[in-house]
Amino acid sequence: MAVHVTSKGQVTIPKRVRELLKIQPGSAVEFHVDPDGRVTLRGVGRPRKVKSRFARLRGRATVRMRTEEIMALTRGDV
Repeated sequence: MAVHVTSKGQVTIPKRVRELLKIQPGSAVEFHVDPDGRVTLRGVGRPRKVKSRFARLRGRATVRMRTEEIMALTRGDV
């Protein structure tokens, strides 16, 4: 099965191949070049969890403040 290479050097792995190798978004793959020039693709790991840019910003407050104190800080009343 033939696929086209984009201007960035990217290809889309056909669905049948992704399913066969259990490749999912975030999965790692390896390319091996044999001495005769053949290239093989191997799935090498489970997909890593990709946190959204918002999830990375989530956290917990470490300072205990009352709502009035927070509002005063945001308004510049301090």
